[in-house]
Amino acid sequence: MMDDSTMKIDYAPYDDATQTLRQIDKYTPSATRVPSAPLIERPLTLSERTGPTELVSKWNVGKLDLCRLAPDSPRALGQLIHVTGRVTDEDGAPVSSVVMEIWQANASGKYIHELDDHRAPLDPNFTGQGRLVTDEDGRYEVFTVKPGAYPVLYSGWWWRPPHIHFSILGTSWMNRFITQIFFPGEVLNEKDLLLNGVPSRDVRDRLIFKPTDTVMGDLSYIGYQRDFVLRGHRQTPELP
Repeated sequence: MMDDSTMKIDYAPYDDATQTLRQIDKYTPSATRVPSAPLIERPLTLSERTGPTELVSKWNVGKLDLCRLAPDSPRALGQLIHVTGRVTDEDGAPVSSVVMEIWQANASGKYIHELDDHRAPLDPNFTGQGRLVTDEDGRYEVFTVKPGAYPVLYSGWWWRPPHIHFSILGTSWMNRFITQIFFPGEVLNEKDLLLNGVPSRDVRDRLIFKPTDTVMGDLSYIGYQRDFVLRGHRQTPELP
């Protein structure tokens, strides 16, 4: 049985300085993704505090490879990249054994989704999404192809720059973190409504991959790195 101390609301709100604007000019959907009235506080029950459960045991897939449907199948088209990083708390302590979900467009800028009406080809060898579990040091590792840019067709002018979506699932329904990470040096970054919906340039830099190294051999690829800080003044911004 829960007592009053268990039922108290103990999830602190995010610092607005580390978040994207609630209303983004010219980005119509932003108005539908934020509350139009003040939030009503309510106690957290066991369901909010504990679910979903056993995700690590269900999805303990280790390193993630989005480039092949199977280890011996052909590789997806595009520039092969290796993405690594850590998930930490505000003090730099690792957040281990959390489920990370990843999804992205293929090298032509096409998502594997029925609602994507961009006239770009699908790649039969590209999975487009996957899950992994961070190790004891909070690290993750993904092989994929660099996603292509794509037009936001309803806008008539806006192209999204290459980016990868990340979702990090914690120990309860109240602990889900979602964002997008962009690539350095992309011209479209300067006009992207979502990236520039984060007002501070210093904070926006936390949404950009850092190039690490290039590798040549039987498997040639370009390396990128991005750590995720889930709380504190160095927190990674959330993007829908």
